[in-house]
Amino acid sequence: MAAIIGVINFDMAKIRRLFETSLLLNFEHPEDALDRYWTGFLQTDLGKIYQAIPWGELIKVFRLKDHHLGRRATFSPQGKLALMFLKHYANCSDQQLVEQLSGNLYYQLFCGVRIAPDQPLTDGKLVSEIRCSLAKKLQIDQAQAVLAQHWLPYMQQTDIVLMDATCYESAVRYPTDQKLLWEAVEWSYQQLCSHCKYLGIRRPRTKYRKWKARYESYRRLRRKPAGRRRSITGGLLRLFAKLDEALTQLEQEELALSKAYFGKRELMQRAYRQQFGKFYEGADIKGRIISFAKPYLRPIVRGKEVKRVEFGAKVNKFQVDGINFIQRLDFNAFHEGGELASTVGKAAKLFGKVNCIGADAIYATNRNRSWCTSQHIKTDFKRKGRAGKFEDHRKILAKQIRRERATRLEGSFGNEKNRYGLQRIKARGQPTEILWIFFGIHTPNALQIGRRIEQHNALRQAA
Repeated sequence: MAAIIGVINFDMAKIRRLFETSLLLNFEHPEDALDRYWTGFLQTDLGKIYQAIPWGELIKVFRLKDHHLGRRATFSPQGKLALMFLKHYANCSDQQLVEQLSGNLYYQLFCGVRIAPDQPLTDGKLVSEIRCSLAKKLQIDQAQAVLAQHWLPYMQQTDIVLMDATCYESAVRYPTDQKLLWEAVEWSYQQLCSHCKYLGIRRPRTKYRKWKARYESYRRLRRKPAGRRRSITGGLLRLFAKLDEALTQLEQEELALSKAYFGKRELMQRAYRQQFGKFYEGADIKGRIISFAKPYLRPIVRGKEVKRVEFGAKVNKFQVDGINFIQRLDFNAFHEGGELASTVGKAAKLFGKVNCIGADAIYATNRNRSWCTSQHIKTDFKRKGRAGKFEDHRKILAKQIRRERATRLEGSFGNEKNRYGLQRIKARGQPTEILWIFFGIHTPNALQIGRRIEQHNALRQAA
């Protein structure tokens, strides 16, 4: 027992001396700091991602600089970008990422930071602050051009492009008209109470408590009949109209109200007009608001058997040799069939001439077929009309392309969502959500390229 304790004490003392004598990590000369761990780090998946990313060019695209005045930042410009890749590689919350970063030496090597054991990072908001600052500077096309240029030597068959669209859902509760109206009523009533208390006047009668009890009773129902839905919707519309009128009168008094307050008021009034038109007039809602926290979200009708409607960003992507790129990202629904020519043009700009494309039936419009024929591009679309001279060869090629698209492209969607944090995006704003999707897509890309770089170096050494 004493021998075991002695070994433990020796190891702890050795580790303590290592951390006390280690220098700050240097990206340009990593061998000067913790050299014995650097070789092992490069052999891990995280090390492969590190080698696959053109850090210098990416820093220029994001326009990041070191600030020598004031307090020294925890992360350098490269460290900030590395933290975003690490976020999706670890696939954990911001707070968990900070905790793991403080205790994982390989994570520190990846981000270029030296965290003392007795002074761990505890601020979980640090990751969010860096994400918000980078989101303002993200330019997707320029960043993807830098990555594509760096990855091109390790890619083959760049003349074959696969394309498809998917939706990356936001982390919002499932929206209904009743939930939205109740949220507007609840917020408006709280503001009414606050204004009356500040002015020292009596609150007007609104029947808020009565409708709160009715809504709570409705909310607890497992099955919500159409009659109950219509009854509660009409009541909440009338209650919001009464609260809105009372707030409008109080706003004419001397109240110190912020722009954020008036912005939310206008948003709720717009949602009320939409719901009023739908309820009483049966009007179609354009630009429908489904969340006051994320007003930029729109319903994306996907028509899938399990999930007919999704709420998030719709992304049209194209894949070249297993590497995915964003062609269009929009929070409004769009028809991906109209993006074929633009997708081919973007792929050609990055990798050269496109000779063959693979896409599902929604892309196979007459206009797209004619355009592909005029550009001498082969497709996997089902033939219309009489068979050509080389129909057997065309069928074999189309079958291979369909198999590739069904396995690699559609399989990558599930891999990104389940493994790299794109299942339900928890960013709170539109720019940060776009940044979240960007790094979630290109983190597995970097891992693939890193593995190819390792194979390339092994073959070169063997030769």
